[in-house]
Amino acid sequence: MTTPAPTTRTLSTPEVDLVHDVRGPLPPADGRPPLLLIGQPMQADGFATLASHLPDRTVVTYDPRGLGRSTRKDGRTDHRPEVQAGDLHALVQELGAGPVEVFASSGGAITALALVAAHPGDVTTLVAHEPPLIPVLPDTAAAERARAGFRDAYEAGGFGAGMAAFIAMTSWEGEFTEEYFAQPPADPAAFGLPVEDDGSRDDPLLSDRSWAVSSYRPDVAALVAAPTRVVIAVGEETGNTFTGRTAEATAALLGQEATVFPSHHGGFAGGEFGYVGKPEEFARRLREVLDKA
Repeated sequence: MTTPAPTTRTLSTPEVDLVHDVRGPLPPADGRPPLLLIGQPMQADGFATLASHLPDRTVVTYDPRGLGRSTRKDGRTDHRPEVQAGDLHALVQELGAGPVEVFASSGGAITALALVAAHPGDVTTLVAHEPPLIPVLPDTAAAERARAGFRDAYEAGGFGAGMAAFIAMTSWEGEFTEEYFAQPPADPAAFGLPVEDDGSRDDPLLSDRSWAVSSYRPDVAALVAAPTRVVIAVGEETGNTFTGRTAEATAALLGQEATVFPSHHGGFAGGEFGYVGKPEEFARRLREVLDKA
């Protein structure tokens, strides 16, 4: 079955022009809800491969406010889950096809948890894949220190230095101990990253502009009370690294075990960013989980 070509639309609000892509008819021809695929800071293009493996579904992707094609009008540069949840609520209303199903990755999973807490009637099933929620960890203070470490490396040396430090943080197994902090600075060249500093300091991942995302405290009572079926997912290859630990801890807070998906943190991705997962297997697993609803 051929994947429908995306139709690009813009939802204009007083604060943002929210650009989104719709693949398939609205309302969906099969009677299933639209399926939203959301990330943060990843944008719509990061889900192109996953969408291609879901050709029978009406799939909606979007660029969060201030990222990619979605232009902010609020004069701010920070990224907050509660604000982005309001954008998603407006988008669900704009689609006009009733409550939706959501697959959400990384920071997008945090936004989706905020959406369900604030607007539980918007989502029938949420699959939240590896939300990087620092407050759910037993070593919260150390994780915050590790996060500040890659921000500081970025401020001092630019993108390559910051991304190398970020990779070192997110690939560390277990709690962030003094052994972690005693390591020498990560070498950008070892990861094939640029060693030159391009001078920019506005990266939404490496700066502190998105700290409100990873610092978000999920409203457990609201999530448990919501009619939404919330599934916390984790990659089979993620292990005991940062997002594996946050996924397991978030699932435990909601009284469940994390549901295992193929591959790693970007397991749904094709060649979009060079971090290839197992997208066909991932899409198959996503179908299985959604069909259990």
